[in-house]
Amino acid sequence: MTTQAHKALFPILRRLSDGRFHSGQDLAYEFELSRASIFNVINQAEAMGLKVHAVRGRGYKIPVPVEWLDEAAIIEHLGDAFRAYDLRILDRVDSTNTALMEAALNGATNGTVLCAEHQHAGKGRRGRHWHAVLGGSLTFSVLWRFENGLQSLAGLSLAVGLAIARAINRHSRHTARLKWPNDVLVDYRKLAGILVEVQGDLHGAAFAVVGVGLNVRLSPEQRDTVDQAVVDLHEMGVTIGRNQLLAECLQELHVILTTFREQGFAALRADWMELDAYADKAVSLKLPDAKGVSGVAAGVDATGALLLREPQCAIRAYSGGEISLRLDARAR
Repeated sequence: MTTQAHKALFPILRRLSDGRFHSGQDLAYEFELSRASIFNVINQAEAMGLKVHAVRGRGYKIPVPVEWLDEAAIIEHLGDAFRAYDLRILDRVDSTNTALMEAALNGATNGTVLCAEHQHAGKGRRGRHWHAVLGGSLTFSVLWRFENGLQSLAGLSLAVGLAIARAINRHSRHTARLKWPNDVLVDYRKLAGILVEVQGDLHGAAFAVVGVGLNVRLSPEQRDTVDQAVVDLHEMGVTIGRNQLLAECLQELHVILTTFREQGFAALRADWMELDAYADKAVSLKLPDAKGVSGVAAGVDATGALLLREPQCAIRAYSGGEISLRLDARAR
């Protein structure tokens, strides 16, 4: 695809979102491209997960309405919370976390938000790829700077999960719950994932880039590419648009982070445990050394570490990004 066609991809898709058919000839004239380039743009959009209808003699249209990200709409929904953020919207990026980490190292301010319509190398925990769908996902990252060092960030991913769940639960009849340390679930299927990346001194200046990926509307084919059970907002009957959803996530994050900065995760622990999807469930942990341990989930401690009641009735705390939590299917 030529550079000109590459740049025209998202303007063309926005044109096709009006519910009407547009002929390839009209699109080629409007965007000063060849008919072949228009065809290539449509193929590229479908490769990115967006379904486009093509009908001979009528042209192209996007059959399912897409609410494209709009800075003015997001700011309007943010209300007074907009003062806490510096909002940046991109059509595409390799990873919002990667791009924002680079921006942070170059002096980006506290509260910088990077949101992308599509990311082709989204990052999940433990080196996994986050599958983002054009028009069917909400992917964004937020930069927060801290003066009390990395040691003050214990439990941050749990705090973020709590904020995202609260934003979703404003609109859902199906309660979004939390999986330690960084997933939002509905009926034990993954709705959203969180990735926290940090840099800085243990007791000095530090920053965290917090990435959030949320499933809005996934096709059956897109679900098949994911190696775990997933759910999306459309299936849950949530009709809120992506602009309002992003704004409400940022509102909740602002409230949660204010508490987190002042009092640490300890002040949020009880609220997190109210939404704990694994409370009192038989679970198994896969530890970094590949060993496994089983017990009953007993919530989290004041630092956000997972508490596990082991067969001897002793409760032990586990923390660290390489622990994999699994629910015993017999305990559901």
